[in-house]
Amino acid sequence: MSGPAVDFDRMTTLGDVARYHREVRPEATALVFEGRSTSFADFDRHTDRVAAALLAEGLTKGDRIAYVGKNSDHYFELLFGAAKAGVVLAPIGWRLAAPEIAYILGDSEARMVFVGPELMAHVQFVAELMLDQPIVIAMEPGEDGYPCFTAWRDEPRDDDVPAARVTSADIAIQLYTSGTTGRPKGAMLTHSNILTTRKLAAQADMDWNRWGPDDVSLVAMPVAHIGGTGWGVVGLINGAKGVVAREFDPTRVLDFIEKDRVSKMFMVPAALQIVVRQPRARQVDYSRLSHILYGAAPIPLDLLRECIEVFGCGFVQQYGMTETTGTVVYLPPRDHDPAGNARMRSAGLPMPGAELRILGEDGQALGPNEVGEVAVRSPANMAGYWKLPEATADTIGEDGWLRTGDAGYLDEDGYLFIHDRVKDMIISGGENIYPAEVESAVYGHPHVAEVAVIGVPDDTWGEAVKAVVALKPGAPRDPADIIAFAKGRIAGFKAPKSVDFIDALPRNASGKILRRELREPYWAGKTRRVN
Repeated sequence: MSGPAVDFDRMTTLGDVARYHREVRPEATALVFEGRSTSFADFDRHTDRVAAALLAEGLTKGDRIAYVGKNSDHYFELLFGAAKAGVVLAPIGWRLAAPEIAYILGDSEARMVFVGPELMAHVQFVAELMLDQPIVIAMEPGEDGYPCFTAWRDEPRDDDVPAARVTSADIAIQLYTSGTTGRPKGAMLTHSNILTTRKLAAQADMDWNRWGPDDVSLVAMPVAHIGGTGWGVVGLINGAKGVVAREFDPTRVLDFIEKDRVSKMFMVPAALQIVVRQPRARQVDYSRLSHILYGAAPIPLDLLRECIEVFGCGFVQQYGMTETTGTVVYLPPRDHDPAGNARMRSAGLPMPGAELRILGEDGQALGPNEVGEVAVRSPANMAGYWKLPEATADTIGEDGWLRTGDAGYLDEDGYLFIHDRVKDMIISGGENIYPAEVESAVYGHPHVAEVAVIGVPDDTWGEAVKAVVALKPGAPRDPADIIAFAKGRIAGFKAPKSVDFIDALPRNASGKILRRELREPYWAGKTRRVN
C-alpha cells in the first residue's frame, strides 16, 4: 500500500485532521455508512457547518453537548465539528437505562443532545428526570418532531459566525466510565491526548500500525467507548476509509470484511468468538485483512488458534483504558504463537511514549516479577475527571503517573502481565461493570437484605455478573425476579446473569465485604483472577 506519508506535525487538533486530509486527499473516501459515502473534502465541509451551527446556537468554548445513539458517520461529523468549535462532546452508551442517561446528561451539563432513532423513545422519559432541558436534535429523520441533524447542520447561516480558537491542550471529548461508587465519571481527553500518541506510534517501526491510503477500517465497537470512538478517529487521522457499522452484528461483520475489503479492525475477544463461529466464517475471502486488534481481555489460546486459522492475519492485543485514551500497551503479532508461549499471557509492551511502573502498597516502584498496581505515564493520560478533583488526584499523581487499578507485574523484558484487579471491576464482553452500581440496583428489591456482586468465569463473555444475596427473613428464593428487578433500574448488560443465595455475607472486622472470599470458589483452578 503506497502513498505519501501522513504529516502528523500538521495535525495538532482534531479540526486540523479534517483540514489536512481535505487538502491532501480531498476526493478519497473518509467514511461509509449504510450506502452513504463521504469524501474527506465533504467531511471537512460538514464539520465546518457543524461548528458554525453550534456557535450559532450560542455555545461557547468549553460547553458540553451529548450524543446518545448507535454508531453513525454523522457521529464523527459531530465530534470533529464540535472540536472545531471548542465544544466538548460526551457520547453516552445507547444500552444504558433512562435514569443512567439522565444522570450523565445532567452531570455533563450538556446544552444540546443529539439522539439516534433507537433512543427517541427514551427522550421524553429522560426529559422528565432532568431539571434543565437540553436542545434535542434527531440524528435521523422521523415523526418525533425534533429538528433533523442534516437540516440543522446545513441551515444557511451568516458567514460572520466567530471561529473558536482551539489548542491541543483543550478538551475534545468526555467519555464516561462506570464509577466504583456507583456513579459514572467523565474522563476528559484533550486533542493532544488523542493525537500525540498516534503520531509517536506512527513514527515507530511497527508494521501492524502502519497505514496506507488503501487501508479500510471497520468501526464496529460502540462509539460511547474509547474502543469505538478511538478506533474510528485513528482511521481518519491516517487518511483511511472508515466503514461504520451501526452496531456489532457478527453476520454483518463478515459482510463488511468481504464486500468493503476491510484491512484492519478492532474487536473484543468475545465479539471475535461470535464472528469466527458463524457458519459461513470459513467461506469469506480474507485476503485484504492484514491485522485484527483486540482488547479488554486476553484471548484464550484455543480461540486464537481458531482465529488465525480462519482469518489468516496478524493479531495485536491492546491494553488500556478510557483514562489513558485507549491503548498504552500492545502485544505484537510476533508474540501470538498458535502453539502457545509465556508471552501469550501478557498484555505486552508499552506503546511509544508510554512508561510502565509497578507500585507497591507504599507507592514505591517494585522490581521485575513483583506484583503490585500497574501505573502508566503517557502523553495520552487524561486531563482529569470532570468536576471531580479528588478522584482525579487519587488516580493521577503530581508526577504524572496514572494508577490503573489493575494488579500485575513486569518481567525482565518489560512485558506487562495482568495478575488481578486492585479494584473490583468486572469486564464482560468488553463492557466495564462496577459491582457497586449493580449492588445499588439489586438492594432496592423488597426481598434483599444485602448483596455483593462479583465476576465469575464465562466462556463467551470472559466474565459474567453474579449477585450473591442474603435474603430478608421468610423471603422466597427467586433469582429470576431479582434479575428482572435489576434490569428495570440499570442496563441489561450490567444486571446479574445469575443469583446465588447465602445466609450472610462474609465481612472483615471493619465490616467490609470480603469479595475475594466470595469469588474464590468460582475461580478455583484458574491461574489468574481475570478471564
